[in-house]
Amino acid sequence: MADLRINFAGIQSINPFWLASAPPTNSGYQVQRAFEAGWGGAVWKTLGDPILNVSSRFASLQHNGQKMAGFNNIELITDRPLEINLEEIYETKKKYPEHVIIASLMVEPNQEKWHEIVKKVEDVGVDGLELNFGCPHGMAERGMGAASGQVPELVKKQTYWVKEVAQTPVIVKLTPNITDITATAYAAVQGGADAVSMINTINSLMGVDLDTWNTIPNVAGKGTHGGYCGPAVKPIALNMVAECARQSDVTVPISGIGGISDWKDVAEFMLVGATSVQVCTAAMHHGFRIVEDMIDGLNSYLDDKRIHSVMDLIGRSVPKYTDWGDLDLNYKVVAHINDDSCIHCNKCYIACEDTSHQCIDMITAENGKSVLKVREEDCVGCNLCSIVCPVDGAIDMIETHSEAPLTWNNRQKLINSVSASQIMIG
Repeated sequence: MADLRINFAGIQSINPFWLASAPPTNSGYQVQRAFEAGWGGAVWKTLGDPILNVSSRFASLQHNGQKMAGFNNIELITDRPLEINLEEIYETKKKYPEHVIIASLMVEPNQEKWHEIVKKVEDVGVDGLELNFGCPHGMAERGMGAASGQVPELVKKQTYWVKEVAQTPVIVKLTPNITDITATAYAAVQGGADAVSMINTINSLMGVDLDTWNTIPNVAGKGTHGGYCGPAVKPIALNMVAECARQSDVTVPISGIGGISDWKDVAEFMLVGATSVQVCTAAMHHGFRIVEDMIDGLNSYLDDKRIHSVMDLIGRSVPKYTDWGDLDLNYKVVAHINDDSCIHCNKCYIACEDTSHQCIDMITAENGKSVLKVREEDCVGCNLCSIVCPVDGAIDMIETHSEAPLTWNNRQKLINSVSASQIMIG
């Protein structure tokens, strides 16, 4: 069995599986149930001045029969008194000393307010703090959450205020509702953050009821934008984690969040640079015991790869993630259709003919049956045919002979060099 223990910015955790700050971590009862199920840590639902939540508040995107492929919420931070939350944090940490409890915090951009809440939550024994600069709705209209998280200078300043008094590691939770998340990640580092977490939810409107014309969800016939999460956001989250992990000036650990549903997702996030992962939607969909399969699956994967410690998995794919301009323009793959596996649905032919490069021919074989054949000289290796194919293994993308590597960036350097030489000669 591999060693699943992690060291996240000095926080020791029995495994990398944490619950994100959200409805599943709203109370001591829930967090204790999660720890019993096997979760290594939990980020307590965001603390601050208690608010009054609305009803209704959740909505789901269903796609091709999959429930909760995407999830939207307009719920805000805790609606329970701070004192009650602090009592339950203290009791939970006392009962489960080996498990990680992170306090998620959100207050207005005020130095005194930050100092006050940090001291209160650290007094009850939390292992770390997560500054919520990501919530895109409700709190943002009050100058908190994403309203702060979209301004690098505010991220830096408020992180610095927290670090003035914090005795435990400080994690800054970043909003994805921004052009370049590396800018705010760097601002957090400049402010003294010990780690960053990403992504928080994405601004969204789940839908509109075509009978009533109400937005989904609605509150007495009116709706608003909410936070989008779930499996559908995973590619966005992976990109943002990878972008931050490959920046030389983002020198702190990353906690990966966004659409994590099983051990494979966990492994992917860790490969692109995450040390811990945080889960919300999958737990809301299936319950806390999904962590059992995550633990077993990740253990088996590491054993298969002969990796002793999960810490050795972190960032293995980061050197493979680069700018488009550094990709080899001479590398080529082409599609190959396996007649033995093909069920002749013609999806690949239609997709290629209508929307790609018209390089699949429908020909008549010797037995009189029609078969599909790729004209390799016209195939650009776009992958579309293999993506639409309903049969695994029916279409392979085959690497063909390529010339010496040539990237756009190197090509431009060569052009500029030649141009400079011509100017000098002239």
